[in-house]
Amino acid sequence: MQANKPILIALMGPTASGKTELAIEIAKKINSNIHNIDSRQIYIDMDIGTAKPTEVQQSQVKHFLIDVCLPSKPINLHDFQSIAKTSIERDLEQKGITLLVGGSGLYFQALIRGLNPPAVSPQKFLRDQLENIDKTERHKLLKLCDPLSAQRIHPEDSIRIIRALEVFYATGKMFSKQKSLIPTPWRVLELGLNPDNLVSRIQRRTEEMYKKGLIEETEDLINKYGNDLQLIKTIGYGESRSMIHGKINYEEALEITIKRTCQLAKRQKTWFRNKHNSKWLNNDNALPEALASIYEFLG
Repeated sequence: MQANKPILIALMGPTASGKTELAIEIAKKINSNIHNIDSRQIYIDMDIGTAKPTEVQQSQVKHFLIDVCLPSKPINLHDFQSIAKTSIERDLEQKGITLLVGGSGLYFQALIRGLNPPAVSPQKFLRDQLENIDKTERHKLLKLCDPLSAQRIHPEDSIRIIRALEVFYATGKMFSKQKSLIPTPWRVLELGLNPDNLVSRIQRRTEEMYKKGLIEETEDLINKYGNDLQLIKTIGYGESRSMIHGKINYEEALEITIKRTCQLAKRQKTWFRNKHNSKWLNNDNALPEALASIYEFLG
């Protein structure tokens, strides 16, 4: 029975590790499409700052779960899970195999580990109140309401902190206690990519983002969706916004973005090591190793 299940290949790892390039090469070899498992690439108009696959890359292999919704209408984990499962199942009906690629650990958990998040719709009035609270105080508030979630969520991760508080106030129950696991209908092979030179890769990619127009992209987002857009506070966009408003200079923006990205990568590596049982690939030999594991898995 297990052998007849559709197959998911999940390629995960920290930001800037080279997942996009490797995934395209893998997809070409196994004749599959790609589903991007990324919490920011789902948003329209957020291209440079999210390292979204380029038009050229997307022309080589079909990508799904990119440009799903507007930044002004953010979706939660439950919404993403529903959208992604529909897309994945449709693709599997045609090909029987697909490739999931990204660095958003919780999104992977929702799809390949059957994590079942609470279906609480956004509470605009509550969110507006929470966004006006200092981030340090907001994290302290989460500690009082839901200590386990506060331990798991970084104090800088405003989006997830607000979501956990939103769920708590809407249901009266801790967010960390509402997530259950439901078996998935797929066979899953987990592969991980974590190159030794990750810090230098992060530095190089961040410099390229700024050169390619990250500041201009941030200006466009502010003009279209407003200066208080929650997603503009995320890595890269937050520093660009501060520079636009004259609070920091170019060099400071670049330095802070690199630092925040390295911190994110560290958290991602810890998550994937603790929450998944991936086969970690040697970056110098990643494609042959990945293909060997996939062909063995396929039998």
